[in-house]
Amino acid sequence: MSQISFNIASKDKKTKARAGVIKTPHGDIETPSFIPVGTQATVKAVSPRDLKEMEAQIVLANTYHLHLRPGEKLIKKLGGLSKFMSWNSPTMTDSGGFQVFSLGIGLEHGVGKLLREEEGEARPRLNKITEEGVTFQSHIDGSKQFLSPEISIQIQEDLGADLIVAFDDLESPKYNHEETEKSLNLTENWLVRSIKAHKRKDQLLYGVTHGGEFEDLRIKSARFNDKYFDAIALGGAHKTKESMYKIIDWTTDNIDVNKPTHMLGIGEVDDIFEIIERGIDTFDCVIPTRIGRTGFFFISPPFGNMKNRFRTDIDKPDFRKDSKPLDENCNCNTCQNFSRAYISHLFRSREILSYNLLSVHNVHFLVNLTKQIREEILNDNFSTFKKKWFK
Repeated sequence: MSQISFNIASKDKKTKARAGVIKTPHGDIETPSFIPVGTQATVKAVSPRDLKEMEAQIVLANTYHLHLRPGEKLIKKLGGLSKFMSWNSPTMTDSGGFQVFSLGIGLEHGVGKLLREEEGEARPRLNKITEEGVTFQSHIDGSKQFLSPEISIQIQEDLGADLIVAFDDLESPKYNHEETEKSLNLTENWLVRSIKAHKRKDQLLYGVTHGGEFEDLRIKSARFNDKYFDAIALGGAHKTKESMYKIIDWTTDNIDVNKPTHMLGIGEVDDIFEIIERGIDTFDCVIPTRIGRTGFFFISPPFGNMKNRFRTDIDKPDFRKDSKPLDENCNCNTCQNFSRAYISHLFRSREILSYNLLSVHNVHFLVNLTKQIREEILNDNFSTFKKKWFK
């Protein structure tokens, strides 16, 4: 049994939303919780001090990237992931499965996490998948690499994250039922091998559900993971947001409600409300820093809405002389100290500080929104709070 525990403090009466606490060796995580992504042991353009100031609770790092550079053995020698990045709070690592997908069927089918939004040009794959594992080409130097359930778990044990993820095969949203079932069978084989490989009791191992858009396969996967794992992560690429929401319901309806759930790679404002409503406890995404580096920032209602996806562009001419903060409802360091005019000037001048200020605001925005949602769940007011955001 894992030394990490999960307790539910309150459940919403109208939905599957709940507020809880995951207790880890590096501290408690109050859920629901947005997990900023620190791919290479750093949240891009955001320092650990910034993260502490905005009260982020946990950071997710990338198994694939850290294995290639600087290597998990070095990180272990230097005290583990949390100490290595001077974070000293809970961390999570993924399995490397999504990066394998990106190098393989993701390239071949020209798809990303959401088919509708990220469909692109098909290109030759850079990996080969067998029952044993995945052989792939390093994106850094082109060297031949191999990743299997056993190697993925060993890397994650060396990195020393509190929450880790079993190795999985990510299906394409373009797969038919037969192809999806074949991928799911491979994932189930790899999940069992991940369990056998995992030895550390101070880490919580998440199983990963798959099955594409097919209800029977999603239910099968949910029940399989519920049987073997104490924590469940929801995986896969999706055709649309609507199909993704259905998949979450199919999954959470078929697992133990007392187990923590994680949604991989989700961080849009509307998605946050929708997935929490369906019983998701934690979720991670690169969106806040990625859009920050391109000049976009999150903004709350009434300016922020579904039409503009609760975001706008600092490069708009109107902002060049605007003395207001990015978001007048935000108490992040950026909004407390800097004007739209100043940040617009920095961004147009390509000053590096602009990436920091925009990214700090964006990460804080999602961390704080999720914290507010937690409070509303505790006060049995989740549905009313959601309506305020989507008038």
